[in-house]
Amino acid sequence: MRMLLPLFLCVGIAAAADPAPGYVGAATCGKCHRTEFDLQPKSAHAHTLAPSAADQPGDWAFGAGSQAITFLRREDREHYRELGQTWYRELNGYGLTPGHRNLNGVSFRLFDADARILRCFACHSTGPITLGDDDRVIPHELGVRCEMCHGPGSLHAQDPARNHPRNPGRLPAGGVSTFCASCHRFKLETGEELTDLRDPRNSRSEPLRLAASACFQKSNGRLTCLTCHSPHAPLEQSAAVYDRACGKCHPAPRHAAAIAGQSCSQCHMPGIRTGNLVFRNHRIATYRPEDPLVPVNADRH
Repeated sequence: MRMLLPLFLCVGIAAAADPAPGYVGAATCGKCHRTEFDLQPKSAHAHTLAPSAADQPGDWAFGAGSQAITFLRREDREHYRELGQTWYRELNGYGLTPGHRNLNGVSFRLFDADARILRCFACHSTGPITLGDDDRVIPHELGVRCEMCHGPGSLHAQDPARNHPRNPGRLPAGGVSTFCASCHRFKLETGEELTDLRDPRNSRSEPLRLAASACFQKSNGRLTCLTCHSPHAPLEQSAAVYDRACGKCHPAPRHAAAIAGQSCSQCHMPGIRTGNLVFRNHRIATYRPEDPLVPVNADRH
């Protein structure tokens, strides 16, 4: 017998009307939404969780590998261990897992008060997490797929005209950030969320940093995560695409110094390094080259 875990573990998924809907999987969604279905599997979101390959440690591989992959091993019926070695693309090899103090890794009880391991699976997979007879974690669908954001789709599949899926894009700006932040946030190994904007580790908490930027605060709801990032496509790598997004609000920016053809993000969203990872600073502002964390005009924001 498998046990169905509480819906609160399905991070970012909204409850629906009676009768209770079920999860149908991305392939069912793709029968009608072919364009999105063909595009989304190419994104990193779709590959955030997989069983460890033969040449990888542990039982589960978390992360698509665009920057890193962290591994989880089942120790016994009650414990999972986050391994102390993470694979980094920058190294093409292994280094210390972010947030860890040594290579021993960190062991977590399956049913601890914070449900830490279950929440890891919930953010890296789609649909309800179940447990097998031996309390082994069984994800419903690997990776972040359609129903992670749009909710369980059985009722929509049965009667699309009457049952509309959730559309996060229709949320107000703060709602989109909160929605994305349910997974895009950095927590210490203690489970405590890191909110200090001067700590480079929370560069992984993009919605937190975006909310602290003047661009977000003065945009009257026009600036959201979806302004720059497609919810279905792979992460855009072209600086020119992001410059065009900036240009919608700043068509003729004035600069105090020559910018020598640099992109907007080079100056206003510099990369923040933490260990072997680099994340763009989503606290959009003006920065000195020697300090990519604290804006020049931080006292005014």
